[in-house]
Amino acid sequence: MHIHYILHAPFEKLGTIETWIEKNRHASSGTHTYRGEKLPDISQFDMLIVMGGPQSAVKLDNYPYLRDEVRLVQETIHANKPVLGICLGAQLIGVALGADAERSPNREIGVYPVRVTADAGNDPLFRQFPEQFDVMHWHNDMPGMAAGSVCLAGSEGCPRQAFRFGDRVYGLQFHLELTPSAIQEMVENCREDLDRGQYIQTAEQLLNLDLTEINQKMHLILDYLAAKAAS
Repeated sequence: MHIHYILHAPFEKLGTIETWIEKNRHASSGTHTYRGEKLPDISQFDMLIVMGGPQSAVKLDNYPYLRDEVRLVQETIHANKPVLGICLGAQLIGVALGADAERSPNREIGVYPVRVTADAGNDPLFRQFPEQFDVMHWHNDMPGMAAGSVCLAGSEGCPRQAFRFGDRVYGLQFHLELTPSAIQEMVENCREDLDRGQYIQTAEQLLNLDLTEINQKMHLILDYLAAKAAS
């Protein structure tokens, strides 16, 4: 299987997604759209992962290359290939499906719990998770909910934390992929985000997180999407 991923900043990493790709011996390729790199044709990959970034999907006109990504997401969905969006990527999936991204009621940075919705009980992935579980956050915005999308989780700080469209398109506002080294790069490059707030942890707290169980959930989601790509 060939996985293509899109990155939006030099300090944004695949984290444990890279570990999973290597463990399963999948082929992979990536596009750094912020550098002007050209996106692939959908015939060149079996699954698409759109990562997070400092850009805002609320201000698409400021980042013309994000509109190119939206078109690629639309083409990938129409081709019935799995798509995973994380943070900014989740918001771009929402846009691709016809819903505008919005500002989150709160900025969230750090490990805080999300709670699944009633619809999560019928979801092939989220029904495997507990009613409440910890995830890593680093965001200001949240995805819009397009027709046909199902909201799967929310938090005290943000009502739209995860959604599904069809059986192989998932958007995660939170981060399950971040590793300690990836968080260190985030802290070094986005320290201005760490203002005081109800849902903002300190740099010291962020650099001492145990992300083992969080990363395991990322692998579970990737296993499911890989199975869909192979079906």
